[in-house]
Amino acid sequence: MKKRRLANSDMDVAPLCFGGNIFGWTVNEKTAFELLDRFITSGFNFIDTADVYSAWAPGNKGGESETIIGKWMKARNNRDKVVIATKVGSDLGQGQNDISKKYILRAVENSLKRLQTDYIDLYQTHVDMEKTPVEETLEAYDQLVEEGKIRWIGASNFSPERLIASLEASKKLGYPSYQTLQPQYNLYDRENFEKNLEQICLDSNVGVISYYSLASGFLTGKYRSEADLGKSVRGGGIKKYLNERGFTILKALGEVSAQYHTTPASVAIAWLIARPSVTAPIASATTLEQLDSLINAARLELSNDAIEILNKASEWK
Repeated sequence: MKKRRLANSDMDVAPLCFGGNIFGWTVNEKTAFELLDRFITSGFNFIDTADVYSAWAPGNKGGESETIIGKWMKARNNRDKVVIATKVGSDLGQGQNDISKKYILRAVENSLKRLQTDYIDLYQTHVDMEKTPVEETLEAYDQLVEEGKIRWIGASNFSPERLIASLEASKKLGYPSYQTLQPQYNLYDRENFEKNLEQICLDSNVGVISYYSLASGFLTGKYRSEADLGKSVRGGGIKKYLNERGFTILKALGEVSAQYHTTPASVAIAWLIARPSVTAPIASATTLEQLDSLINAARLELSNDAIEILNKASEWK
């Protein structure tokens, strides 16, 4: 499988990133190990998590996902074989999101400890806070790069204005520059990214690692009515897709997946991988069967005709 250079970094990643948000939530440690083993032995190397995963689950406080990934890397002795991306800034019990220098310098130590590593490959600002100057956040990252605790940085959930301001500040002050943007982006949720952020990423060579790549599971095709929402603990977030446009997209996915003898999920991910701006979509799986569908997506090359069918069904203009 051909790997892709992550923006201007020195990291080459497979064109699919495993989303670790489910570890310690809908996936226990034993299953997580099995999924990660299959992912890595299938030729992939990119894993995304965050310090806040999965604080929302009953009994959790955050850090569960990083802890599981850290235990797995130690057990497999494979730290140098994987690219670990994690995130900082979300509320971990302090009552608010925080991307101040003081907070970042403290939070990174906790992530390093949970991951059982002395460096993080890609450290991302999870949520933007406009009250914090972009220069302050970047100054923290500059210190951490100098100390060898992080290698590269990325952004998530940024407005166009703040992304541009951050890129310009990095250039002006000589601070590390965001190599990646992690936006919500999939066949259904196209408009915001394509209208406001995609060109910035292309112009500045910022790699895109999209989240909700399967629209919380809607694009797998298993949710066709409100009666289906109980099939998953994430089902509640899918109701907004159950409309005429959503069903048009599912129909197109069904048509193309039948043509390629694969699943709608594989086609939806393959469509993202084919986008010029996208380096590696992020997707999670709770079973080996689901993971195999994602793995197949990275090996699926859609024809221009197939991409046009999907583009037309999901157009937002």
